[in-house]
Amino acid sequence: MIQKLLTACSIFGLIFAAIPGNAQVSAAGGLSYADLADLAADTPLVIEAEVRKVARVKAERAAGLAQGHLRFYVEARVQKLVRGRNGIGRDISYIVDLPLDSRGKAPKLKKRHVLLFARPVSGRPSFVQLVAPDAQIDWSPQKEAMVKAILVQAVAPDAPPRITGVGGAFYSAGSIPGEGETQIFLKTATGDPVSLSILRRPGQDPRWAVALGEIVDESASIPAPGSLLWYRLACSLPRQLPEQSLANLPPDDAQMARADYGVVISGLGPCGRTRGATQPSSGASQS
Repeated sequence: MIQKLLTACSIFGLIFAAIPGNAQVSAAGGLSYADLADLAADTPLVIEAEVRKVARVKAERAAGLAQGHLRFYVEARVQKLVRGRNGIGRDISYIVDLPLDSRGKAPKLKKRHVLLFARPVSGRPSFVQLVAPDAQIDWSPQKEAMVKAILVQAVAPDAPPRITGVGGAFYSAGSIPGEGETQIFLKTATGDPVSLSILRRPGQDPRWAVALGEIVDESASIPAPGSLLWYRLACSLPRQLPEQSLANLPPDDAQMARADYGVVISGLGPCGRTRGATQPSSGASQS
């Protein structure tokens, strides 16, 4: 056990030291859709497991550990591979950071039923690396069902790509006062096109939609709250339209584009993250 602990610490110590301390918060309580999507959407392994053995990592070996937390070496029995190819062992080991309980004591881990969000360790099928210090969460039927729903959308052929930024914005005034349309092109991790369109008509509320493709047509619509497309947008778009997106617009058109972008942000609503500043699956973060 001690030798395994020393080996695990040497494998994962530098990785944990590189993760900001404010990301190390408890994920054992109520998690939002965004929290689970951050953990699951782009993560190669999602594992349902039962904790079998636990050893506390000494403070001198726990580089980057957040105040009020303890680091543990854990051995667990795999119950189910929710996502990922076979190739990991039935019994796995990993390192996790967890907060002290309400009495300031170490949390009880043995026999805990958990979901792990991880990546494999090359050449070591019995080890996995959590994608974040808090990427072990308590299992429940509701959490597993939500994670599975996220994964179904994430692996679909038409899955929305991760948003990495905002590109150019364009505004076209209509033929009558109060009529106009704004188009805003988004940057994505895959390079696939994603765009926002906002249409104004006199006497009507602005209407907006998101298109996944080169052409904006009638299939473009507002993403459903609690869907992967909603998450990609609500948790990645900046709250204000970047000035560089407006570089080629006259001042009046730029002002309209800003207002129309605000319609989209308002329509999406807040991202709803509770976990902290590190979201491994989301790219740019915006709570």
